[in-house]
Amino acid sequence: MLKITQIAFAWLTSFLLLCGAMGVSAQPKISQWEPEIAAFERADQTNPPPPESVLFIGSSAIRKWTTLAKDFPGISVINRGFGGSQIADSTAFASRIILPYHPRLIVLYAGDNDLAAGKSSADVVAGYKDFVRTVHAQLPETPIAFISIKPSPSRWRLKEKIIETNRQIAALQDDRLLFINIYPAMLNADGQPKKELFLADGLHPNKKGYQVWAAVIRPYLEIPANK
Repeated sequence: MLKITQIAFAWLTSFLLLCGAMGVSAQPKISQWEPEIAAFERADQTNPPPPESVLFIGSSAIRKWTTLAKDFPGISVINRGFGGSQIADSTAFASRIILPYHPRLIVLYAGDNDLAAGKSSADVVAGYKDFVRTVHAQLPETPIAFISIKPSPSRWRLKEKIIETNRQIAALQDDRLLFINIYPAMLNADGQPKKELFLADGLHPNKKGYQVWAAVIRPYLEIPANK
């Protein structure tokens, strides 16, 4: 009996190690984003965003855009960026921080962290398509604008993957999908990222960087509702 127990324990240990190597979690984890999502929901209860706003969602490049409303005067905007997130995270929380707002336009910046985590361009495109399917299942007429993945000094090693990901997403054929290409506006004459547009971390835009983004994005926010 003891020998059988030892064999069973050894098998279970091997299985768990294999799961870990394959990236499979033995037990589900409480989302690391739950505190931020819950904070958004509390804010919505005390100060509900107006319907038909433009919703910005995605990773820290959105979360850190603290001048969002000031950069788009006369346009009702909602910021629901949460730092470090990947595309799948925005998809997972769509029912809580996208769908309830009934936005007239959704602007997504994501994929940057996906590539940095080792995902391929194909993985990012597949993740974006899943995001689109999830949103359009409930908001079929709402346009979705994807902000191209930026060229940043700290992730310049990912240049080719970023360019390929942007190319594939820009090529998607759907009248409800928009592609906002901020990539070339952030390069200098030598084709390198403009360091003056980034914080000291070489990853996130600074005030000048967001001004560049706003200039490129602004025309897309003026599209009529339910384009």
